[in-house]
This record gives sequence, structure tokens and C-alpha cells, in this order.
Amino acid sequence: MATKGKILIVKLGDLLFSLLMRDNQIHSIQVQKPNDHAVGNIYIGKVQNISETIGAAFVNLGERYLTFLPLAETRHAIVTNRVYDGKVKAEDEIVVQIVKEPMKTKQAGVTANLSLSGNYVVVKDTGGKGASIQSSSKLSRRQKMRFGEIAGLQEIGKHCQIIVRTNAGRLAEDALLVEEAAALSEQLDHIKQIADKRTCYSCLHTAKPDYLHFIQNAYTAEYDEIVTDLPEVYEALLAEAPRTPLPVPVRLYDDALLPLHKLYAVEARLRELLDKKVWLKSGGYLVIEPTEALISIDVNSGKYERHSNQKETAFKINLEAAEMIAIQLRARNLSGIILVDFINMEEQEQVDKLMEYMRSLLRRDNIHADVVDMTGLGLMEITRKKVRPSLAEQMKQSHEKKGCDHLWNF
Repeated sequence: MATKGKILIVKLGDLLFSLLMRDNQIHSIQVQKPNDHAVGNIYIGKVQNISETIGAAFVNLGERYLTFLPLAETRHAIVTNRVYDGKVKAEDEIVVQIVKEPMKTKQAGVTANLSLSGNYVVVKDTGGKGASIQSSSKLSRRQKMRFGEIAGLQEIGKHCQIIVRTNAGRLAEDALLVEEAAALSEQLDHIKQIADKRTCYSCLHTAKPDYLHFIQNAYTAEYDEIVTDLPEVYEALLAEAPRTPLPVPVRLYDDALLPLHKLYAVEARLRELLDKKVWLKSGGYLVIEPTEALISIDVNSGKYERHSNQKETAFKINLEAAEMIAIQLRARNLSGIILVDFINMEEQEQVDKLMEYMRSLLRRDNIHADVVDMTGLGLMEITRKKVRPSLAEQMKQSHEKKGCDHLWNF
């Protein structure tokens, strides 16, 4: 069983990195950049135009920051300059929340269905209509039944939707869950109440810093400590604790001779995440190559010591490769369609076991990912939801803005 890791919050140049480190390897990462339009922020935007063909509205958030709003996500829309009749129109001043960062040629994605997220629950606006309490699919059936029967959550759920997150499964008491849901529900009501009193392009809600969002989304089973060498981050985490108790201790690392990022060789680990070749402990390796349309991953036996039983050898390498692929998808934030060319296996039973093992690994990802099938050519097809640009794209964007010609010129 793998040891528990640590969440590190470190700074390299002007970039702030939140990292989940386990077994001297980055398992998850988030890069915080200076950006006024962060995921989670809520604004009053102006509808620039409607495209019925693609079922979307293009919403301006000010200073020509254009966003993409699917019309299917306007059911509970709040329009501030007229009485909303269920249909979004050009020139509407509409309350929207950023849910996706801009990627390549695509605008940032927004929704009119507002929600606020905590460590243990997500509260969603339902336009005043009640909704049943839902739970993460990663929780057990018994846990889902338990949370669905909590009277405090049922009361709050009369006017909003509550989704119980995976981390709630580790709570011994229900009080924290109810308190967080109540606080988020009140905050969401306040945002809705002040909307028609604010001017267009106003920011109604600023999301928490990315490192707090990263901690909220990390599974508490994966780490046992949060460490930073940045006093301002440490103080912010302590200030957050009374409102949203942190699941593990927070420590301020203080050693002028050996910075935290040097202690954990963060820069070297980041470099590895941009290399297309990834070595496995067995001597095999992966080749990861992103393209415009998809991500291709090739599994090679490499230096693996060959045995007489080639079938078992291939299966063993493929299992190890699957575990590393799940780590690399999270750490590099690769998304979309991923095709994996595993070493050929002759027995269907081994193919089925590999697919099920891959599915079990992907269920640990806090971004939805799943195995679709094996193609006719024997390639495993995986999909992973697009939320943010890949690590490589984020690093490239950041350094282009600074005018740097090298990704690692911090």
C-alpha cells in the first residue's frame, strides 16, 4: 500500500504551485496564475449574441473577456435588466459563474446554474425549488443512505440542491457537514439577493485562492499534512480553518538554507512531467504524445527482464503501466480522448482484468475519467473531462506572457 503524501504549496518565480506529493512523485498539481477571471468567480455579464445552431450564448464579462454559455445551463438564470421569461436574449445582463478556463482557441466556459463548493458539500441553486440530497458516486451505499437521512441537510435541501462530497465519508460527526451546507446556502442566497443591485460586469463572488480549491478537491485519504514555506499562505490557511476546518495539520516550513521546493526537488519533478518518456520501475516505459485531436500513450517493455512466460510478462507490465498512466493523467492534467497502446495480450481474461483495473484507478481521480472500451485495433480508449488547460499549456502560456523563451526560466 502506498504511503500517504503531503500537499505542498510553493512558489517558483511568479507562479504558485499546489502539489500532492506521494512516494517522491507529483500525483496532482495546480498552477495559480495572476488572473482576474478565475474558475468559480461569479459575475454579471452581458449577452453579446446567441447562436441557436450550437445552442449557446456568448457572454461578455467586461474588457472584451468573452465566455461560452450553453443555453441548456440557463434553466435557473438570473437576468438583472428584465423579467426573465425562460429564454436568454442578446443584451441580457445575466449572472454567470466561470466553470472552465479558456483553452487554446476556446473561450472560458460559464454557467447560469450557480453553485458553491466546500470541503464536504456542494450547494447548487435550483431557482427556489427543492431537490433531493445527492452523494458522490465514490461513497458507499451505506454512507449515501446515512447522509440522505440527516435532518439538517434535508431542511437546507428544501430550497437548494446539496451534493455530499467524497471527503465527507471520513467525518465521524454530521455537525460539520450541516454547518458547511448552511453557510454555503446562506452565501449563495446573498449573492442572488445583491445581483439586481449591482451594475453589469460586477464581480459578485470571488473564488477562494487556487491552493484552497486544490485542498478542497484533494481526497483526504491521500495526504496527512499541508506544508508551505510562504508565511502569507500559512496565515491564510489558519484564517480559513475556523470557517472551513482543514482535514489535516498545516505546517510552516522555515529553513533559509534549503527552500521547500529544493527539499522535495519540485523543479526536477515538474521537468519530468513535460518529458514524453516516463520510466516504470520494472524497466518498461511510457511514451506520452499529446496532439490536437487526442492524447496517445504507448506502453513499451523496455529493459524489463524477459521470462519464459511472455503472457504473464506482458500482463505484469501493463498493470504497472496502468497505475502510472492514472498518475500521469492527473499530474499533467491531460484530458479529452486518450488512446493507450498496451503490450498485446492474447487472453481476453487478461484484457478484461486490465480494463477493470484501469477503471478502478481512474475512480480515484477528482476529475471525471473513465475507460470507454478497447478499439478494434486493441487500443484502450479513455476519456477525461476538460476543466483546465494541461500543465504544459499552462506553463507555456505563463512564460509567453513574461516573454520567456524557456519553460523553466523562473
